[in-house]
Formats: sequence, C-alpha cells, structure tokens
Amino acid sequence: MFFTGWMPRPTVVRHCQLVTSTVPSKFSRPPSVRPESATADPAAGKAAGPDLLDALRQATPRAAADRPEWTSSRPSPAAVCRFFCDLGPVEGAEFVRRHPKVVGQLEGAPPALRYAANRRQMRLGPYRSWEGQYLLFDEDAGRMAVVYGDLCHADRIAVLVPGANTRVADFRRGLGGREHRAPAQQAGNLHRAAVAAAEGRNTRIAVIAWLGYRPPSGFGLAAARQRLATLGAVELLHFVDGLTAVRPRAAITVLAHSYGSAVVGVAARRLPAQVTDIAVFGSPGMGVRRAAELGSRARLWAAEAPADWTRRVPGVRVLGLGHGQRPAHPAFGARPVPIAGVAGHDYYLAEGAASLAHLAAVVAGVEPGSAAAPQRDVETNPIS
Repeated sequence: MFFTGWMPRPTVVRHCQLVTSTVPSKFSRPPSVRPESATADPAAGKAAGPDLLDALRQATPRAAADRPEWTSSRPSPAAVCRFFCDLGPVEGAEFVRRHPKVVGQLEGAPPALRYAANRRQMRLGPYRSWEGQYLLFDEDAGRMAVVYGDLCHADRIAVLVPGANTRVADFRRGLGGREHRAPAQQAGNLHRAAVAAAEGRNTRIAVIAWLGYRPPSGFGLAAARQRLATLGAVELLHFVDGLTAVRPRAAITVLAHSYGSAVVGVAARRLPAQVTDIAVFGSPGMGVRRAAELGSRARLWAAEAPADWTRRVPGVRVLGLGHGQRPAHPAFGARPVPIAGVAGHDYYLAEGAASLAHLAAVVAGVEPGSAAAPQRDVETNPIS
C-alpha cells in the first residue's frame, strides 16, 4: 500500500503529516519485523531497533553497497525512503511508537515521522520544553538537528554545520548562555531572512541547524587536526543524501561556521549535485590551499570579519596540523561575502549583519546584490 503523503517526489506529495490517531495493537507489519509486546516501552527504541533494521535489510539487501563506509546496519537513505513509502500511516506511526530512537535518526525516513520520534524521546528529559521540529536527537551521542520551515515541501534547503565547542545542551541557548552563539538561533535568523529575500517568488524554504557530528572541545590539538572533520564529513554526506532522498528536486546550500568548514571541506568532493552553494564563515581552513582542490562544482562563498580571531590562524597545514589556507583569503578563490556589522567570530548570522542578508539571498536562490566588497579590501575585510 502506498501512502502518497510520504512520497518524496514533488509531483505526488500532497501533505507530509503524521497520522496521530490511536494506533491499534495489531497492525500490518512487513514479514521480517518480529511481533513485539503491544505494551513495549516507548523509550526502548534502541533495544527494539534491530527489528526495524532487519526489515530494511531484507527489503533492500544491497542498500549499503553504494558507499564503502556504510555497513549493512546503516541502509542507504534512498532505500529507507522506498521502505517507508510502501507503508501506510498506521504502520509508520507504530514504528515511531516502538522504535523512536531508530526512526528519529533514520536518514531517508519521512520528516514528520522523525519529528514525532524525536519528540517522543525528548518529552521525558530536560529537553521536553524545547519547541521545534527535531530531525535528529541523540543526547548520548551529542547529536541534534532542528528544522525551520516546511522541509516536506521545500524547494530550497539550507544546512548549517556548527563548529568547535557546540554541544546539545547549548544548541538553543548558546555557549555561555549567549544566544547569538546558538546554532538553533542562527538557523532561525537565516530562515526568516531567506523567506524575506524570497518574498513574492513562491519559494518554499527550510533551514536546518545540524549538529550531526562531535566537534572538538576547546582549541587544542583536536581542533587543529582533521580527524574529527573526517568523521563528521561521513555523517554530513549521509545526512545530505537523506535530504535528497525525500526532496530530490530541492536545491541545497551547505553553510559552515568555524571548524564546521573543515567538515564541509572533507565532504565537498562527494556532495551531490543538488548542493549548489557552499558558504563558510569564521573558517580556519577547509583542508586545502585553493578552492579548486575541494573538487566541488558548487559555488563557494567565504566571509571573515576584522574582529574575528580566525584571521590570526596561519593558513598552513604541516604534519597533520592546521587546515590549510583560510577560505576568505583572496588567493583561495572563494566568492566574497560582505561583513559589515559582524561584531566577531559568532556574529555572521546575527540580525543586522550584512553577511546574514547576503547568505539569506543565496539560500533563497536570489542573486545577491553588488554590496559584497572584495575580500582584498583591507577596510572592509582585512586579511592577515
């Protein structure tokens, strides 16, 4: 049975809402899902997970073959999408009830199901009062993603990758209680600005703050090395593949702040064609010397404010330390982003910053104005 509300293609999408009516204790299961007690603990998603994954494996036996780093326990997002499209709303809702931890992290699953699954996990903990649509929640692993806008119908999607010291506990309030440092706050600002930039164009926009990897803590050796960026890139590629599975015709912009740009630098070569733009700001480097070395056809934007401490980071990579040339340096080859009003390292997406308006236009698919000053202009964007 096909439930067109979950179909990923724009031509068949009618709505993307989870059916919240009471689910009967007996329902039509795929044959490979073993019956479980109807009174299973909703929080037992981790223990119940293998049953759902068994169903996915049997439905798509070669699902993981397209990426060598994926194992049979991590089916491809396209396979997950096909699997859920074959289910009805009752079966999908029951999977959420029985496997909230699995469904909430399953790339390629319908966003509405993932929102419901993650809300189910958050309702009993310290995050129960947090509002929003959570596409990812795993407190133990330090992973979270929140969506602004209607991802189910979005024509344009932005993914914001935060940098060092970002933790789940600070995801909404910001490190040290400073909201301008919070990925959720920054993504919210970007979504509002992008919607305003697209006014009158009938463009549907979704912005996602994605903490799907474990950033380095502090600014020690871990922050100077690529190891965590390499691990994060695998997760980012998997996440973006999930977006293209559910919204194959949407244009995607990947934005990264600080160490997040190192993650994107590793992933850039393998990002899908739907990623049309990459933007980095406050970046210590992307692991390469020139933009051309990233191997991406996406447009690359970069910003570095005079008050940003990353200006003092040497643009080198020696013996595994450092991240190469800073992307805002004129020699790197990125397109400039205006930085008027950027008060420091964490203010590129703050209200009133020229960089926010510029990047919002990029996300909205509107050609940014001529306000972007050349990166070599010492008065507007000095380079050390």
